[in-house]
Amino acid sequence: MDLLKNMNDALAYIEKSLENDLDMAEVAKIARCSEFHFKKMFSYLAGITLLEYVRRRRLTMAGLELMSQPRKVIDVAVKYGYHSPDSFAKAFYQLHGINPSEVNKSGKSLKSFPRMTFQLTISGGSELNYRIENKEAFTIAGIKERIPLVYKGENPAITEMLTKITGDVYSKLKSLANVEPLGGYSASFNIWERENEEKAELDHLIGTATTKNDLLDLDSLHVAASTWAIFTVFGIPADIQEVWGQIYAEWFPSSNYQLAEGPEILFTDRNSIGPNYKSEIWIPVEKKESATQSS
Repeated sequence: MDLLKNMNDALAYIEKSLENDLDMAEVAKIARCSEFHFKKMFSYLAGITLLEYVRRRRLTMAGLELMSQPRKVIDVAVKYGYHSPDSFAKAFYQLHGINPSEVNKSGKSLKSFPRMTFQLTISGGSELNYRIENKEAFTIAGIKERIPLVYKGENPAITEMLTKITGDVYSKLKSLANVEPLGGYSASFNIWERENEEKAELDHLIGTATTKNDLLDLDSLHVAASTWAIFTVFGIPADIQEVWGQIYAEWFPSSNYQLAEGPEILFTDRNSIGPNYKSEIWIPVEKKESATQSS
């Protein structure tokens, strides 16, 4: 599968670049997709952000160097992109549980984060129900917060946000809702991460879709006219998380589409209950260049 080979070629380039600044334009060129698509694909396949993977690999190599040869800590720190001994020591401790100066002391051990490769695996054959749909621009109005990025399991920050949908807020949302399908809309966007830092964050907005101009003092996000891959999910939130991963691990590699710029949206049908609880995962897409040329 070409996409799998391209992703692994990009990983090989990243491995060779651990001692240098990472050229994301070159990574995307090797992977034959947009930089945005590569980062998102990597994150969902690996369960961590690309920068976090690079950080762990660099700190793994730094630990090996400090253990195997006499080196000044500052020299190793600079080699792997840390220009401050304090920031290097902090990051090193977060991964290894010891300070760099303690590496060669008796009884101290290091952690190793191995190089990744992506492999094609045959899973349970569960089907994905999806459609491709073009939608005009609209606005999501509601409450917005900056929250930690979580790939698996419940995100406590989102659970906390839901408690802030008070009766007054709900009344405002209900009066604004005029975009089909009517229901709840949650949007994730503006993923923010800094090199050599452990956590990634994103903006998350919970509300409803509208075309009205007066947004009643609510937070808002303008969603441009886009092409969407829309996946229907019936079941509990855990099922939704599973489908989200399946989209990136199985659907994208075998489709003629790649991720486009824009928010990822979760629509919930508030009239559905129990095992028939209906949600839709909306992901902005565009045709891959090769697919566009052949059509």
